[in-house]
Amino acid sequence: MLQPKKTKYKNRFRGRMKGMSVSGSRVCFGDFGLKSLTRSIVSASQIEAARKAISNHTKRKAKIWIRIFPDKPITKKAPGAPMGAGKGDIDHWGAVVKPGRIIFEIGGVPFDIAEGALIKAGHKLSVRTKLVKREGE
Repeated sequence: MLQPKKTKYKNRFRGRMKGMSVSGSRVCFGDFGLKSLTRSIVSASQIEAARKAISNHTKRKAKIWIRIFPDKPITKKAPGAPMGAGKGDIDHWGAVVKPGRIIFEIGGVPFDIAEGALIKAGHKLSVRTKLVKREGE
């Protein structure tokens, strides 16, 4: 699964996810893309499950671009741990996804196959998504 090789700090503040996605909101590499309509933190396992769904549906004929990377550590304290005693250990890695962000792009397959693959991938993610085409087509 995806995760950073090295980070400067082990734990990070949660932060806020307000606003729309400014960068990464257009289809640049492939012919079709999967665009986020809501905001959430998408885990590395969800990204991998969606990637496998696209790969299996296209029978590994499509070129796939993953446009998000899980670089945010999500911490969790052990069940039954008392209050205090610091921040918990890293449970998994996540990527902050805002509305308008292109999550996946695929190319090299016809529209009907791409549509089916991206709809399947969208069901694996924790955000609502829609299918978009490259502008100018």
